[in-house]
Amino acid sequence: MVTKIQSWGNSQGLRLSRQLLEEANIAVGDEVNLAVHDGVIVIAPVRRIRGKRSLKELVSQIPRDYKPQEVPWGAPAGKEVW
Repeated sequence: MVTKIQSWGNSQGLRLSRQLLEEANIAVGDEVNLAVHDGVIVIAPVRRIRGKRSLKELVSQIPRDYKPQEVPWGAPAGKEVW
């Protein structure tokens, strides 16, 4: 696929076709890593588990003295069965 670098305001941009993004398993809004290797620009999707953070990152943020407990949700507000 051949495309051009274009000016958008004070920045430069590159349009990528939907087919190209689908083949790379990238969607609009996904994060990508940009790198230059031997003068070649490489665009690679950031692979994160369940979107934003990995389980390891999330678990590392739990305080060591944390003790889980029930949270009162209040009385039913509709047709829920409790």
